[in-house]
Amino acid sequence: MAEGELKDMEQFFDELSDSFQGTEPDVHKTSVVGLFLRHMILAYNKLSFSQVYKLYTSLQNYFQCDKTKTTTKTENEEADMELTNTEEENEEEQELSEEREMEKEDLDFPIGEEELACSGPLSQKQAEYFLSHQASLLKNDESKALSPVLLQKELNNLLKFNPDFSEAHYLSYLNSLRVQDVFSSTHSLLHYFDRLILTGAESKSNGDEGYGRSLRYAALNLAAVHCRFGHYHQAELALQEAIRIAQESSDHVCLQHCLSWLYILKSRKGEDSSVLLEHSVKKAVHFGLPYLASLGIQFLVQQRAFAGKTADKLMDALKDSDLLHWKHSLSELIDISTAQKTAVWRLYGQSTMALQQAQMLLSMDSLDSVNVSVQQNNTESFAVVLCHLAELHAEQGFFSASSEILKHLRERFPPHSQHAKLWMMFDQKIQFERAMNDGKYHVTESLVTGITALNSVEGLYRKAIVLKAQNQTAEAHKILQVLLTHCQKVKNMEMVIRVLLSLAELYWRSSCHPVALPVLLQALALSREYRLQYLASETVLNLAFSQVGTFQRWL
Repeated sequence: MAEGELKDMEQFFDELSDSFQGTEPDVHKTSVVGLFLRHMILAYNKLSFSQVYKLYTSLQNYFQCDKTKTTTKTENEEADMELTNTEEENEEEQELSEEREMEKEDLDFPIGEEELACSGPLSQKQAEYFLSHQASLLKNDESKALSPVLLQKELNNLLKFNPDFSEAHYLSYLNSLRVQDVFSSTHSLLHYFDRLILTGAESKSNGDEGYGRSLRYAALNLAAVHCRFGHYHQAELALQEAIRIAQESSDHVCLQHCLSWLYILKSRKGEDSSVLLEHSVKKAVHFGLPYLASLGIQFLVQQRAFAGKTADKLMDALKDSDLLHWKHSLSELIDISTAQKTAVWRLYGQSTMALQQAQMLLSMDSLDSVNVSVQQNNTESFAVVLCHLAELHAEQGFFSASSEILKHLRERFPPHSQHAKLWMMFDQKIQFERAMNDGKYHVTESLVTGITALNSVEGLYRKAIVLKAQNQTAEAHKILQVLLTHCQKVKNMEMVIRVLLSLAELYWRSSCHPVALPVLLQALALSREYRLQYLASETVLNLAFSQVGTFQRWL
């Protein structure tokens, strides 16, 4: 073992367990030797990764020392072993006393973030618990999880002693997604599926089917990662590979997942995916996949809301999906559906209904059983609802209340969390509106930069608003025309109407009220066609103002 590798020692202990098997075993379990061997095997299995490595290096050192002392007698060797054992026992007693002192200090002082991490080597069970606990926190309450840097440090420590620990690679992948690290996330994801296939974790229970299942889901997850980072060509190639492998294995569930990602990919690329979406929902219902079916309905509602469908039809569709959620106890999708209703009512300009749905979600208890220290409502749905709530207060002039909500969002979703971009965007927009109302145009320039970093279209629109307020009419008109062409191309009708209203205001400032009338009439027609009641009301007011200005000019 000492002249070989670490795996030779592991093989020795594996073979040692076989000595008790069979009708006539080499060693009986109840014999003195059998009890000793069982005690040794049990002690070895309890060792952590680092302790196993330390045991192997100690064995090597002991063997090398013994090899140089060829003239030493057996009695001296036994004495050396007893002395070594005594020293190890003394070291263990010293370590135990130090741990007790540390535990007393932990009781006296508050626990910091670094103390939440695994402070020393972990056993297999401890490592598995640490990984499952951190994964649960990342999903349900990311603010309670370790910071990305500290979590990655702990994962690297685990992988140092066990590179084939597939679960650690997957948590590293999730941790890299938190900080939008495309290289590390892809690297960790590939390592996870490599280890999953090589260690035979899937094939042990499913045979050859488990091997193929890992391959097709590896390609599917890789497509999802590329789609998330905007690499649509690579995502399409990976998705085609997953579809090919799934078709060869007749895996209808995997094919359904692929179909779901296919319409997401097409919608991200600006292509029409409504037919694919409807087909996906029907197939998901047919194969008994309520989670995928509900997500498809949510996406379909979103598409039809942007297409100007009536609110009653959309709410009927969401009601049907809610029945599916409650039937299968899909707590996460219940939250998503309520947040979707809030967003739909906000889009249509119904602030009272949006407020009602937001309050309903905030006062709702989760169906999932989680730890007492974990808040189930630290999910994307709650972030969306709180952001809409902050914007509703800001629109009514309650900026102090809006600031309190944003402060709460900042605490619940730290800047490094995956949903922090939501409140960052709303925070920048609310600060921009407040600075514009106060006439602090020098403040708005930095806010425009921040908004552009999060949403280029919104940032360009805000830049035109600032230029318009500073009486730089030509520059503002040029930006608005470019923005209008782009939004009409991608069918962003809400932004099209807002740009048309800004263009009409530019014409007022230039005393061209008659020119503003057809622009406002176009905005009014679009608002009514897409049922954007808030923008329609704003357009009517602007139209009245423009007509008064035209009448005064005639006089």
